[in-house]
Amino acid sequence: MYDILNLIGRTKALFSEDLSTCDYQVNELVQKSSFLVVGAAGTIGQAVTKEIFRRHPDKLHAIDISENNLVELVRDIRSSTGYIKGDFKTFALDVGSTEFAALFQDHSPYDYILNLSALKHVRSEKDPYTLMRMIEVNILNTEKSLKEARVSGAKKYFCVSTDKAANPVNMMGASKRIMEMFLMRRSLEIPVSTARFANVAFSDGSLLHGFNQRLLKEQPISAPRDVKRYFMTPKESGQLCLISVLLGENRDIFFPKLNDEMHLLTFAEIAENYLNQWGYKAVTCETEEEARRRVKELKAKKSWPCYFFDSDTTGEKDFEEFYTDREELDMESFKSIGIIKNQPVFDPIKLDYFSDRVQSLKNRGSWTREEIVKLFHEIIPDFAHKETGKFLDERM
Repeated sequence: MYDILNLIGRTKALFSEDLSTCDYQVNELVQKSSFLVVGAAGTIGQAVTKEIFRRHPDKLHAIDISENNLVELVRDIRSSTGYIKGDFKTFALDVGSTEFAALFQDHSPYDYILNLSALKHVRSEKDPYTLMRMIEVNILNTEKSLKEARVSGAKKYFCVSTDKAANPVNMMGASKRIMEMFLMRRSLEIPVSTARFANVAFSDGSLLHGFNQRLLKEQPISAPRDVKRYFMTPKESGQLCLISVLLGENRDIFFPKLNDEMHLLTFAEIAENYLNQWGYKAVTCETEEEARRRVKELKAKKSWPCYFFDSDTTGEKDFEEFYTDREELDMESFKSIGIIKNQPVFDPIKLDYFSDRVQSLKNRGSWTREEIVKLFHEIIPDFAHKETGKFLDERM
């Protein structure tokens, strides 16, 4: 088994000191509260669900469209923490469905609603159909569940954002930036908070998660050598969400502070560290074909073929940032967490136009990728969309 902290170049967890200071308060709030976690079967959703469960909530309901991953979440919890006196249930539902609305009506109010559902991949912007699905999941379902939370009398609504929402260059980041605008509007009706993450190491579908699959299937590892990213562990992502929803003030966006422990790493560096932990030496190949061909040969020598390339695909950001120079920061409240302090700034005309335009495209029954990109530019005038004509699905 690999050591995640070692792989991402750290020796200690990010939020240990802050949790030691506020853990009593967090535990007390959890034990007397009810929670609804939407998108609970994804990596971050599972992490925050487990953080809530182990603190013995009064009620915890977990929802996701992935029936299989929900089953694994329950098995994981039962095999680690065990059982609680509170009401713990999982439901295989889509948050945008009639079934979810019925569940919400029957079981609300929930004190805290956490929305972790998202289309998170940059590769999702390659076609107009997945792009529309991204709008549906990242923006419209958020708006829908926000309204339901307000009507039901929830104390707080949390929705996960992304570091890519700060000065976005891809459609995924821009969708989350627009989502934040909708949150600001609803913050006048219900308290909201959110969090911008670094990459969550080995999250489902991530490049690092793909390393596991490549070894299991005896396939070469492929990664960009020029893309640098910050990384968090799944557990840290769950802790940041929980601290934000319970301790954040209205409109706060939480993010991990950069320090000596948290620094940029290339995917190629992590690939080499990863292979070393499994007892293999990374061997760089010049082409994808060479890497595919040499797996059995190199494996016999305790080596593994790697194809490292320069990034040239649409939407890849050259660097990562959690906030912009236009945002007000609180860097004092926590040792390892920064907070963006937002005023309820939004343009209601633009938000209504966005919703109406999306509905118009859907009613038409057909739309182009260019129409959606243009709409995003209209909502975010300084959107620096990085378009190269190539997409990640064209890579190994």
